[in-house]
Amino acid sequence: MTAETKAEETAGSPADDVLFERRGHLGVITLNRPKAVNALTAGMAAAMLERLSEWADDDGVATVLVHGAGERGLCAGGDIVAIYQDMLAGGKQTADFWRVEYQLNALIAGYPKPYVAFMDGLVLGGGVGISAHGSVRVVTERTRTGMPETTIGFVPDVGGTLLLSRSPGEAGTHAALTGAHLSGADALFLGLADHFVPSVNLPALEAALETETAEAAVGRFTDKPPASALAGEQHWINACYSSDDAEEILRRLRAFGGGSSGEAAAAADTIEAKSPTAVKVALGSLRRARGLTLEEALEQEYRVGLRFLAGPDFREGIRAQVVEKDRNPRWKPATLHEVSSADVERFFAPVGERELKLQSKEADNV
Repeated sequence: MTAETKAEETAGSPADDVLFERRGHLGVITLNRPKAVNALTAGMAAAMLERLSEWADDDGVATVLVHGAGERGLCAGGDIVAIYQDMLAGGKQTADFWRVEYQLNALIAGYPKPYVAFMDGLVLGGGVGISAHGSVRVVTERTRTGMPETTIGFVPDVGGTLLLSRSPGEAGTHAALTGAHLSGADALFLGLADHFVPSVNLPALEAALETETAEAAVGRFTDKPPASALAGEQHWINACYSSDDAEEILRRLRAFGGGSSGEAAAAADTIEAKSPTAVKVALGSLRRARGLTLEEALEQEYRVGLRFLAGPDFREGIRAQVVEKDRNPRWKPATLHEVSSADVERFFAPVGERELKLQSKEADNV
């Protein structure tokens, strides 16, 4: 920390899990749980929401930067161990966390100043929510991003259904159903990022942002990205994922190229290992997100999330992958065939007084 740096108190963040600083005209947010790859907690989301709201009206802050402490990544997502423990107690704290987190996502998307996100290393789930909605999204050769929720019996949220529904062709559908970890080049192709900067240049870019405009600073350090592997696979991705029926998608993946053991068949194997309920609801969520505003998509995701908190697969997925780590989840139902259209529809039904209500940017201008 330089002599010119003005440190600020965290806004109720336990154990300094998120730090705020002023450096020149730059407001810096550092997610500070490196041992947990900066997994996002309720306290961190609330602190970010409060400080970003303050900085939005602060003439001394021209640009905001968010990055992660340590070498492993920006943010590995929400703290799912905390979510698991809360589910055992009824899930109320998680529902409250999501309310704040989704407000944060919406604020970032409409932020009145350049919001620069260093999407270096792991950027998964909730990490996508605090970065990919920003106006200046920077990836590196180390970036590994994605929405891996179907692996733990859940579905993409934090506005991820809207982001992936807008990706070229059916690439977003493939990313959502398989939960694949994607490269920085893939993130650029999907529309989750804007600029490629070699990781070795991030410290210099950060320093430049203290005195230069975001456009000028990022423009100086942006480099040509490597080719996107995902872009090169669009021929079979578009052909196989264009259906609105998950079982038909699997049939197409199995049949593509004569059913050989290529990328399409591997994708089918991956999807079949996920929660059947999560796969079908994720597909339905992406299709329903088309044409929605971000606020509407977040409201839909909240509704769906409450249903998953009350069901068996989310809890079972976290148990199998993170808590007991036996990697052997017992999904209920166990097959796609057993998940009916009516079962899927129930995830999208109104939840009465528990609905999340976010004011859209369009409403602000009325």
